Amino acid sequence: MAEVPFQIPVHLQQRISAEQAHHYRIVPVKEEADTLVLKTDTSALDTLLQELQIVLDDTVSLESCATDELERYLSSNYRMASNTASKALGYTTDFLEKVIVQAKTIGSSDIHFEPYEERCRVRFRLDGKLMEYYEIPIKDYPAIINKIKVRARLDIAEKRLPQDGRITLTTPTTEFDIRVSSVPTLYGEKLVLRILSKDAGALQLEDLGFTTEELDTFREGVKRPNGILLISGPTGSGKTTTLYATLKELNQPQTNILTIEDPIEYTLEGINQVQLKENIGLDYSSALRTFLRQDPDIIMVGEIRDVKTANMAIRAALTGHLVLSTIHTNSSWATISRLIDMGVPPFLIASTINLSVAQRLVRKLCPSCKQKVPLESHHYPNFGKSVSDINEHYIPKGCNDCHHTGYKGRKAIYEILPITKALESPIKEGHTEIEEHLNQNRIKTLKINAINLVKQGETSIEEVYSLLL
Repeated sequence: MAEVPFQIPVHLQQRISAEQAHHYRIVPVKEEADTLVLKTDTSALDTLLQELQIVLDDTVSLESCATDELERYLSSNYRMASNTASKALGYTTDFLEKVIVQAKTIGSSDIHFEPYEERCRVRFRLDGKLMEYYEIPIKDYPAIINKIKVRARLDIAEKRLPQDGRITLTTPTTEFDIRVSSVPTLYGEKLVLRILSKDAGALQLEDLGFTTEELDTFREGVKRPNGILLISGPTGSGKTTTLYATLKELNQPQTNILTIEDPIEYTLEGINQVQLKENIGLDYSSALRTFLRQDPDIIMVGEIRDVKTANMAIRAALTGHLVLSTIHTNSSWATISRLIDMGVPPFLIASTINLSVAQRLVRKLCPSCKQKVPLESHHYPNFGKSVSDINEHYIPKGCNDCHHTGYKGRKAIYEILPITKALESPIKEGHTEIEEHLNQNRIKTLKINAINLVKQGETSIEEVYSLLL
């Protein structure tokens, strides 16, 4: 693997905290014998050295470097949240809580604890990409895993089977949940902690990535009194966020909304949310059956996984309810094919589905450092006609604002297919090609929207590569 410029090895990186690095203006770059070598742009080296010997309780030496170089090191390796966020959560001396709080403050969605033969690593998922943050000695790993399992109410004696649990972390100013999933691997149990934000106050449909036309079409579909709205996409594509933003808009005092979820990621005042518990028989289909006796107006089902759940959702739509749900497919039309493959009668699909929506999340180029370059055909030969009308595009460069990743934030792109009378025949007859219909009705596919984002300079070709093929 090629060495990344300004990337500090994890075993050195974790010798000092992010707060220490930024406060003292230091970064560890190497270890010589028993001495930790630190770079700094501070001029008073002797005074700083004396203080660091006490604070770090270690033998250290200092090397001078330029401010620009140090800033690059700090930005790439010691990502910091805003001071207010850090203070709100409050830091702790406990390693596990320190890791969770750090992940939460810098905006990570998942924490991975992974054991190997001689070491264990801790990785954070930031903006959809995994980054290694800590290295744990293999001898200390079982104690950390057991502590997580105890807090998540998992069986610490069971190491052969996967387990799922939940942790609620409360701080003086906020509360959030963590979903814990364990799986046995060759060298021990691998744990993934999904950080679930309970605050849905900032969720707005306008902020998700819809174009004006797409938002109008989407709202028309969800304002119908009955029918089904299906959102498709791979894991981590933002489907749940779109559903919650939709529920927030539909949430009115005169409306009875029921949800069955796994897990409940946001809590919404005025909405009756039910947690899936398959171990006691509370699955999607049984919850749906019960919901129909609860006088609902709108029902949200976390995911349609099988024909039983699909048929119950269709039954709910036929009896005058609006049903929102997600499904794992690659496009809006593939959702229809998937339901037919499950065994749902095509005529029921045609008469109940209002909207089929496909979505993806793409990283946005950092506006401070993105660079415009000519597009040469030999760079992306597989795209063919997809990008034939693009002469220039932007590429990521990296700066302090984006922690030298070249990207800052993410945006959803959508493919919204209204199921109109014109599509009833193709659905009933099992036709797979509807390109003509999409063109006639000016429906923008994921591919078209991806190309438009490239043209507008919002993302890179590399980021939407899979959608252009």
